[in-house]
Amino acid sequence: MELAHSLLLNEEAYSQLGEFQKAEFIFEWLQFLEKLLPATSRADIRENQKKLVEQLTSLLNNSPGPPTRRLVAKNLAVLYSTGDTFSVYQTIDKCNELIRSKDDSPSYLPTKLAAVVCLGYLYKKLGRILGNSFTDTVGNVLKAMKNAESQGRYEIMLSLQNILNGLGAAAIPCHRDIYKAARSCLTDRSMAVRCAAAKCLLELQNEAVFMWSTDLDSVVTLCFKSFEGSNYDVRLAVSKLLGTVLARALTSKQTSASTRHNIRRISLEEVMELLGTGFLRGSSGFLRTGGDMLKGTSSVSRDVRVGVTQAYVVFVSTLGAQWLERNFSAFLSHILDLVSQSHPKAMQSQTDAIGCRRCVSFILRATVGGLLGEKAQIAAAKEICQAIWKLKKVVDAAMSDSNLETKTTTTDVTASQHVLVCALQELGSLIHGLGTTAAPLLQDSSAAVLEAVISVILHPSISVRLTAAWCLRCIAVALPSYVSLLLDRCIERLSVLKSSPEAVTGYGFAVAALLGAVKHCPLGIPHGKGKVIMTVAEDLLCSASQNSRMSLQRTQAGWLLIAALMTLGPAVVQHHLPRMLLLWKCIFPSSPKDLETEKTRGDSFTWQVTLEGRAGALCAMKSFVSHCAGLLTDEVVQRLLPPLPSAVDLLTQLSSIYKSYGNSLKTPSMVYRHKLYELLAVLPPKTYEGSFCAVLKELVADLTVPDSQIDASTFLLPPLCHENDLLLLGPLLQETDHRFIEEQLLLGNNIAGGSLEYDPYSIYENVVKGDSVPKPLPPVLSVISAATRLFGVMFSHVAESQRLQVLEQLLTSIKQTKGSRQQIVQLNVLSAFSTSLKHLANCKGSLGPEEVRRSALTLVMGALESNNPLLRCAAAECLARLAQVVSDSAFTAGLAQVSFDKLKSARDVVSRTGHSLALGCLYRYLGGIGSTQHLNACVGILYTLSQDSTSPDVQAWALHSLSLIVDLAGPLYHVHVEPTLSLVLMLLLTVPPAYTEVHQSLGRCLNALITTLGPELQGSSTAVSALRTSCLLGCAVMQDNPDCVVQAQAISCLQQLHMFAPRHVNLSSLVSCLCVNLCSSYLLLRRAVVACLRQLVQREAAEVSEYAVALVKESKEDFTADVNIREIGLEGALLGLLDKELDQRLCQDIRETLTHMLTSMAVAKLSFWLKLCKDVLAASADFNTVASVDTTQEEETARVDDASILTSDMDERFHPFSNPRWSTRVFAAECVCKIISQCENAGRAHFDITLAQERKQRDSRDDFLVLHLADLIRMAFMAATDHSDQLRVSGLQTLLIVVRKFAHVPEPEFPGHVILEQYQANVGAALRPAFAPETPPDVTAKACQVCSAWIASGVVSDLNDLRRVHQLLVSSLVKVQAGKEAQSQQYNESTSTMEILAVLKAWAEVYIVAVEKQKNPSDAHNHCLKLANSAEESYRDVISSTSGLLDLVQADIGTLSKLWLAALQDFALLTLPSEYASQLPAEGGTFYTAETIENARPHYYNSWALILYATALWLTSTGFIVVDPDEGVTNLSRPVTPTTMCQDSSTRPLVKSPEDVNTDRFHLILGISVEFLCSPRSDAAMENIIACLRALQALFDVPWPRSKIGGDQELGVELLNVLHRLILTRESPDIQLAALEVVRLILFAAQEHVKEKRRSAEVDDGAAEKETLPEFGEGKDTGGLVPGKSLVFATLELCVCILVRQLPQLNPKLTYSPAVQSQKRLLLSEDGSRLVAAALVILSDVPAICSPEGSVSVLPTILYLITGVLKETAVKLQDGQLPLTVAACLQALKGLLSSPMARAEKSQTAWTDLLRSALVTVLDCWDQVDGLLQELDEVSLLTAITVFVMSASPEVTTLECLQKRCIEKFQVTLDSKDPLVQYKCYQLLHSIFQHPNKTVSYPYIHSLAPSIVGKLQETEKAKPENAAELQVVQEGIKVVTALTATADEEHRVHFVACLLPILISFLLDENALVSATTSAKNLHEFALQNLMQIGPQYSSVFKKLMASSPTMKARLESAVKGNQESVKVKTAKHAKNPGKSSSIQLKTNFL
Repeated sequence: MELAHSLLLNEEAYSQLGEFQKAEFIFEWLQFLEKLLPATSRADIRENQKKLVEQLTSLLNNSPGPPTRRLVAKNLAVLYSTGDTFSVYQTIDKCNELIRSKDDSPSYLPTKLAAVVCLGYLYKKLGRILGNSFTDTVGNVLKAMKNAESQGRYEIMLSLQNILNGLGAAAIPCHRDIYKAARSCLTDRSMAVRCAAAKCLLELQNEAVFMWSTDLDSVVTLCFKSFEGSNYDVRLAVSKLLGTVLARALTSKQTSASTRHNIRRISLEEVMELLGTGFLRGSSGFLRTGGDMLKGTSSVSRDVRVGVTQAYVVFVSTLGAQWLERNFSAFLSHILDLVSQSHPKAMQSQTDAIGCRRCVSFILRATVGGLLGEKAQIAAAKEICQAIWKLKKVVDAAMSDSNLETKTTTTDVTASQHVLVCALQELGSLIHGLGTTAAPLLQDSSAAVLEAVISVILHPSISVRLTAAWCLRCIAVALPSYVSLLLDRCIERLSVLKSSPEAVTGYGFAVAALLGAVKHCPLGIPHGKGKVIMTVAEDLLCSASQNSRMSLQRTQAGWLLIAALMTLGPAVVQHHLPRMLLLWKCIFPSSPKDLETEKTRGDSFTWQVTLEGRAGALCAMKSFVSHCAGLLTDEVVQRLLPPLPSAVDLLTQLSSIYKSYGNSLKTPSMVYRHKLYELLAVLPPKTYEGSFCAVLKELVADLTVPDSQIDASTFLLPPLCHENDLLLLGPLLQETDHRFIEEQLLLGNNIAGGSLEYDPYSIYENVVKGDSVPKPLPPVLSVISAATRLFGVMFSHVAESQRLQVLEQLLTSIKQTKGSRQQIVQLNVLSAFSTSLKHLANCKGSLGPEEVRRSALTLVMGALESNNPLLRCAAAECLARLAQVVSDSAFTAGLAQVSFDKLKSARDVVSRTGHSLALGCLYRYLGGIGSTQHLNACVGILYTLSQDSTSPDVQAWALHSLSLIVDLAGPLYHVHVEPTLSLVLMLLLTVPPAYTEVHQSLGRCLNALITTLGPELQGSSTAVSALRTSCLLGCAVMQDNPDCVVQAQAISCLQQLHMFAPRHVNLSSLVSCLCVNLCSSYLLLRRAVVACLRQLVQREAAEVSEYAVALVKESKEDFTADVNIREIGLEGALLGLLDKELDQRLCQDIRETLTHMLTSMAVAKLSFWLKLCKDVLAASADFNTVASVDTTQEEETARVDDASILTSDMDERFHPFSNPRWSTRVFAAECVCKIISQCENAGRAHFDITLAQERKQRDSRDDFLVLHLADLIRMAFMAATDHSDQLRVSGLQTLLIVVRKFAHVPEPEFPGHVILEQYQANVGAALRPAFAPETPPDVTAKACQVCSAWIASGVVSDLNDLRRVHQLLVSSLVKVQAGKEAQSQQYNESTSTMEILAVLKAWAEVYIVAVEKQKNPSDAHNHCLKLANSAEESYRDVISSTSGLLDLVQADIGTLSKLWLAALQDFALLTLPSEYASQLPAEGGTFYTAETIENARPHYYNSWALILYATALWLTSTGFIVVDPDEGVTNLSRPVTPTTMCQDSSTRPLVKSPEDVNTDRFHLILGISVEFLCSPRSDAAMENIIACLRALQALFDVPWPRSKIGGDQELGVELLNVLHRLILTRESPDIQLAALEVVRLILFAAQEHVKEKRRSAEVDDGAAEKETLPEFGEGKDTGGLVPGKSLVFATLELCVCILVRQLPQLNPKLTYSPAVQSQKRLLLSEDGSRLVAAALVILSDVPAICSPEGSVSVLPTILYLITGVLKETAVKLQDGQLPLTVAACLQALKGLLSSPMARAEKSQTAWTDLLRSALVTVLDCWDQVDGLLQELDEVSLLTAITVFVMSASPEVTTLECLQKRCIEKFQVTLDSKDPLVQYKCYQLLHSIFQHPNKTVSYPYIHSLAPSIVGKLQETEKAKPENAAELQVVQEGIKVVTALTATADEEHRVHFVACLLPILISFLLDENALVSATTSAKNLHEFALQNLMQIGPQYSSVFKKLMASSPTMKARLESAVKGNQESVKVKTAKHAKNPGKSSSIQLKTNFL
C-alpha cells in the first residue's frame, strides 16, 4: 500500500495486482491524493495535471464503486480549482457523453453514476467559472433521470444539490426544471431517493424564491405526501425541508424581486394553519376533502402526523429561541388547538387521541424544553398556566349549567380534556427540569400555578385528573419543600369532599403521586404523614359500602393510597403492617364456599366494585413486596399467603362471571388478572405451589386465545432479543431523539402506545429511564406481558412431566389458528417460552427429557421462519438460549446442522435471514462451539450469503451473524481474519449507499475484527501492517457514508484502533471528524463522538484540545453554527452541549470527558478553565439574586459593599453560554473545586501570592490560582446565592474549600494581614441567605460548616467584623434550643437532626479553635509575627482577638455544653450493637425520633468527633467542677429532654451527687472514644481519629479524670491496648503522635496515683516502721509483670512498636542479619524523629510506676532502647546542633539516672550494675571501628557520658576502669581538629569540673586541666582565624577561670599565674587594633573584660605578677586606656542583646 502514496498513480504496481486489490489500491491512492493536492504547490500540479486528469477520468470507465467515485470526483474538482482550468470542459463533455450513452446493462451503471457524481463535484467546487455550460449539463442529467433506476435517481438528486450549491443564484434558469424533477423524486418508491430529493430541494430553496412564496402550498402538500409510507430518515430529511421552507417564508424580507411579483407576506397564522392541516388531515390536502373526509372514515396516517410533528420542531428551531420567546403565546395556543375537539375527526378513537397528545407533548418538549433558557421557561410556564385557567373556566361553566342534558356541555368538557393533558404534562416537565429554580414561579401569586393544577383535579375526565396528579408529583420532585404542604392540602380536600366521586379519585391520585415523589426528595416528609394516610385509606375502604354512588371510587382510592404508601419503604411501613395485613385478609373470601355464595349473589355493579377492590389489594401487596423486601420475614410471608388460593380461585371463575354479567366487567376482570399475575411474579414461587396448575391453565389460555387482534410484538419481543440484534430491524427500535413519537409507528394500527389512564396505579411507580410520564399499556396488552413474565417464572418451577403437556398444548393452539391470528399466538407463546428459558438459564435448571426438547424445538423453529422480522430475531435468540439450557454438544451441533441444511437449500429471504442469525446467536451463548470445522462451515455459508446482492436483507443478516461469530469465536477465528477483512472491504467499496442496513452490518463486522486483532495491530510485520491499512481503509469508507449510524460505527472503529495502535491513527483528522459531528442531529452519532472523545482525552487531552481549535481556525467555511469552538475551545463546546443535551447517558459521558480534560489540563490552562466556569456561573447571576441578599441588619456601608459585588462586570452583554441550566451550573461549580485540588497537587506557588507574583514576572505565561482569588470568591458567591438549592450547596462547598485553602496566605502589601480578609463582605453576603427561615436544612447545614471554617480560619481578627458571621450561628443556636416541638413539619424529622448537629458541630469547631488559640497565641498567628516591623502591634491584636473569640463563645457555652452532652448521649445510644435495640428509649433521643433512627445515624457519625473534643475541652476548662446553680444538680447528667420529663417520680433517678455526674460524663467521653478507636472503619476520616485522641488528651489534662484512670489499672491497660492497635493500623504520624501524647498522660496519671498511695501510706504509718511499708507500684516485691494486666507491659509494648517501626535496627532479631548491618545510617524524617523522641520520654517515666523490684526487671529493656536509639541516630548535623532524637535520649537518661529507684535500698545495687553496663555500651559505641566512626557524632556521645557523670550516683561512674575510659574519650576529643567539637567538649568539662562531689570531679581535673592550659598557651602563637575558633578559646578561658574559682587557696596562685599571661597576650596595642581582624578584636575585648574581673578578685596575686613583668603591665595599661570609651558603649549593647549562643544552650542544656 505504500506504493499508492504518490501524486501520480503507480501504474506498474497497479497492473500487478488482482481484481479486488486493484480497487483497494485505487481507493488508497485517491485518499492520499485528497490530502496531498491541497498541500502541493501550484507549479507541481500544473506539471502533472495532464497525466493526472487522464488517470482520474480513465477511472470513470473502470466502473468504480460508490466511495471510489466520490473520491475521483472530489480530486478532479480540487485539481481543477488549484491547477489550470483549460481542459475542464473536455472532462465535463466526457461525463455528459457517458451519461447519454444508450448502454443500459448493469455492468455499465457504475460508470454512468460516476459521471453524474463527477459533474456534481466539479460544479460545486468551480461554480460560476464554468460559465453557461450548466444549462446543457442540467438538461442532460434531468433527461437521464427519466429512465434511471433508483441508484441513478439517488445520485442525480445529490449531484443536482451540489450543482445548485456551487452555482448559487446563477442557476436560476434551471430552477423550475430541477424543482419538477425533485418533486417526483420526493414521493419515490425508494426511501433513499426521497432523502436525496429532500436535500436537493433544501439546497434549491436557498435561491428559488417561488418555493416559499407562490408555490408554498404545493411544496407543503408535496412534503405531506412524501411522509406517507416513509421511514425515519425520510421523515428527518423532509421535515427539515418543510420546517426550513416555512421558516423562510415567514422571515423573508420584501426583496425587489418579490415586489415585482407582488408576493404577499405570509403571516404566522397562515404558516401554522398549513402545518396544522397536515397534522389533522394528513396528505389528502386542503381542497380535496373528498367523500372519505365527509363520511368521517379517513384517519390521518401516523407517519404523516409524526413527520409534521418533526417539521414543527424544525420550524421553531430554525427561527430560534428569541423568536419562540416573543411568539410563544400564539404558538402555544395553536399547538394546543391541535388536540382540542374543534377538529373532532382527528380524534375518533382513544388511540388517535393518545397519538396526537404524544405529538403535541413532543413539540412542546423539544421547543420549550430544548431551546429556552430558565427565565424564558418560567415565562412559558406562566403562559401554560393561563391556558389551563381558560379551559378550567369553560369546564366550570359547562358543569354548573343547570340544564345538564344539553349536548354542548359534554363536548366542551371532552374537548378540553386532551388540551389539558398536554398542558399539564408540559407544565410538569418544565418545572421538573427547572428544579428549585422554579421557586419564584410558584411564589408568583399572579400565575397561581398550584391553584391552577389543583383546580383541574376535579375535572370530569379521568385522564385529566391523573395528569394533574402527575404534574403535582413533578412539582414535588422539583421543589421538595412543597411535598408536605401539597400532601396536607390534598388529604384535607379528600376528607372534606368525600362525597364527590371526582374529588375522591382526583385527590386520591394526587396523594398517591406525591407519595411516589418522596423517594426522589432526599429531605423526605415527616414520619407522621404515613399514619394520616393510612387512616384516610382505611376510612375510604370502610365507608365504600355505605354509598353505592361512591363505592367504586372510594375502593379504588383507598387501595391506591395504601399501595403508594408502600413506596416510603420499610421504616414507615412497619408501623402500619398489622392493619394492612388485616385489610388484605378481609378483602378475599376465606373459603371456596364463600366464593360460591358470592357468585350467586351480586349484580354486575357489585362485581365491578369487588374486582376493582381486589385488584387494588393485589396491587398494594405487589407494591409492598417490591418496596419493603426488608420486612418480608417468614412470619409476614405466612400472613400474606392465606388469601392467595382464593384469589386464584376467583381468577379461574372470571370467565363464567364475565359471561353472566356482560361486557361491563371486561376491563375490571382484565385489570384483576393483570394485577394477580404481577403479584405472583414477584412472590417466591414456593409460596403458591398449590395453585400452579390452576394458574398455568389460565396463563396458557391468555396466551393462546387472544381477545384482541393486536400485534404486541413491539412490546413483548425487544426485551427478549439481544440489543445488538435489534439494530437489524432498522432505526425504529434504536434510540433516537424522536423515540417518543416514533414509537407509535412501530405498533399495529389500533394501539398508540401507553398512556397514564390505562393504569392509574402506575402513578406512584418510578418512571422508566428517559420517559417524562409513565406509559402503562392498555389492559389487553399488559395482561399478555404480565402473563409472559409469570409463565417464565412458573415454567421453570413446574415438574418436568407437566412441562411437556404445557408445550404440547401451546403447539396445538398455534396449529389451530390461521393467518394473522396465528402469528399473534405464535408471538405470545414464543415470548413466554423465551422468558422461561431465561429463568432456567439463570437458575442453572435443566429443561427435561428428550420429548420436552423436541416440542420446544418445534415451537422455536416455527417462529424462526415467521414473516415478522422481530419474531425471527427473538426466535434466533430463543434457539440459542434453548441450546444453553440443554447444554449438550450433540444437541447444539444438531441445531446448527438444521440451519446449515436450510441455508443450503432455501431460496426465500425469510428462512435465509432467520437461520443465518440463528448461527450467530448459538455462538453468543456457547462461546465458540469448540470445533474448527464447525466454524469453517459457518463462515463459509455466511460468506456466500453476504455476497447475495439480490437481497440486501439477507446480506445484512448474514453479515450481522458473521460479526457475532468473529466477536465470540475468540482465538479460533485468527485464520479467517484476513479473508473476512477482504470481504468486508470489498462490500464496503461496492454496496450502494442506499442499502444502509448492509453497511451497518459491515460496520459491526469491522469493529469485531479490530477487537479480535487487538494489540496485535501495533506489530510491524508486513502482514500486520497490511491488516492495519485495510482496517483504516474500511473506517475511511464508512466515514464518508451518508448514513449516520454507519458514521457512528466508523468513529467507534477508529476509537478501537486508537486504543490498540495509537501511533497509526491520525489524531488530527479523527478530532476534526469528531468536532464536525459533535452537534449532529442523530443521537447515536453524538453518543459515538463523545464516547470516542472520552477515550482520547484520557491519554492526550492537550493534543485533542489543540487540534480542535486549529481545525476551526483553518476551515474556511463556517463551522457548524451550534458549536462555538473558535471562542471557547472544545471544552466550552462540550459544556454547551452538556447544557442542551437531554439524553442522560450522553450527559454522563460529557461530564467524564470534561473531568478528564480538567485533570490533565486545568493547571496549564488555568485562566481558560476558570473563565469557562465563570461564564457558566455568571450567566445565572441576574440581579434578582442580589435582591435576595438581605443586608438590612448592617449599616449602610456594608450594604453597598455586598450589593456591588455582582454589579462590577455585569455590563458585558455577551455570554458564550446563554442561560445555562442549573445542572450545568452545578457541574461548573464542581469543576471549580476540582481545579483547586489540581492546583494543590501542582505546587506551592498556587497558594503563595508573593511567590506567584515573582514567577509571573519572570515568565508572564505562568499562571497561578492565588492570582484568581477574586474570581473564585465571586463564583462561589454567585453559586451560593442562586435560586437552585443544589447550586447553593455546591457554591457553599466551593466557598468552604477556598476558605480552607487560602486562609493562611499572607497579604504582602499589608503585613500582618491575610489575603482573604478583603473578601469579608462577600463571604458574609454569601452565607446570610442560607440562614433565612425558609432555606432547606441541607443548605443551612452546609452554611454552618462554612461559618465555622471562616471563624476558625482566623482570617478576620477584628471582633466586630467577626460578629456578623457569628450572629448567624447564634441565630441557628436559638432555633436548636427551641427543641423538637418547634421543628417545621415540612421535611422528615431526620433533616432537623442533620441541621441541629451541623450547628452544634460548627460551634464545636469554633470553640476548639478559640481554646487552642488561647493556649498558644503565638502559634495561632505565627504568620503575623514573621513580619518584623509590625510584630509588636499585631501580636497585641492577636492576643486580643483570641481571647475575644473565646469570649464570644463563652456567652453561649452554658447552653452549648448541655446540647453537646445530649448529642453525645444520643450518639452513644446509636452506636450500641443491634442486640441492645430493645434498651433504646422508646421515643428516641434528644435530637432524633425513634422512627427515623436509621436516617439520623449518618448525621451523628458525621459530627460526633468535633463535638466530643469540644465537650472534653469544656469539661477540662471547668476542671469537672461545674455545678449549674439555676437548675440544681439533677440535670447535670443530661439536659431536660422529653425522656426525663415524662418519667414519674418513682422511676426518676435520685438526685445525683456532682461526683456521680462527673463520673457519668467521664465514662461517656471515654466510652465513645474507646468504642470508636477500637475499630475505626477503614474509611473513618483522619480528622475524626485525631479529634478523638485530642479529646482524650484534653480529658487527662486535668487532675480529676487522671485520678479516675490512674486508680483503675484495667481501664488504663485497655486504653493502652486500643492505642497500640491504632498505631499499628494507622500510618499517619499525626495520629501516632497524638496517641503517644495520650499514653504519656495515662502514665502520668498512674505516677500520680502511685505517689499518692505512697504518700498516704507514709502519713498513716509514720516514719518509724519504714522497713515494713508495703511496696506500691507494679511488680510488687517479686518484680514480675503480667502481660494483659500490666500497665508497664502495655506501655513498653507500645513504645517498642513505635521505635522498631522507625528504627528496625533496634530489633535484636534483626541486628545481626546482614541486611541491617550493611545499611548505612538513614536519617529519620522529621516526623519519625518526633515519634521516637515522644516514645523515649514515655520510656523514662516507666520506672516511676514500678515497685523497686519491678523497676529492676524493666530497666534493662529501657536502657537497651535508649542507648540503641542514641547509637543509631547520633549523626552529625550541619549546624552542630544535637539531633532531636539524641536530645530525647539524653533527657531520658537524665531522668533515669536521677530516678529515686536508683537510690532506693531494695534496688540500688541492681540499678548501679545496670547503669554501669549502659555506660559501657555508650563507651563501646566509640570503639566500633568498622568505618562508621566518621559518621557518629562524638559530641552526642560525650554529652551522654557527661550526663552519666553528672546525674548518676558517684558509685556508678567512679569505678576506676570506667573513669579511665571516660577521661580517655575527653582527652581524644580535646585534640579534635573540629573547633565545634572542641568547643562543646570544653562546655561539658566545665560542668564536670564543677561537680559538687570531689571524688567525681578531681580525677577529671587532674587528668585534663593541664592539657587545656597547654592548648590555651599555644593560642599565643596561632591566633584564632574565625568565629568558631574564637569561641573555643573563649570557652577554654571560661573553664580555667572556673577552675581558679573552685581551687583551694594555695593552688589558686598557680592558676592565676597561668591565666594572666595568656589573657594579656591577647591584648592588642592601638595601632594593631585598627588593622586587626574581627576575631582578633573580639578576643582583645574578651581578654580585657576578663582581666578587669580577675584583677580585683585576686588582687594580691595580680599585683605580684604585674610587678614581676613590666611588659605585661604596659600592654594592659595601654589597652585599658585606649578602649575605655568604646568598652562602655559595647557593654551597654551587650547587656541589651545577649548573644545567640545562649539560646542554643537553653535548648540543649540537659545537665
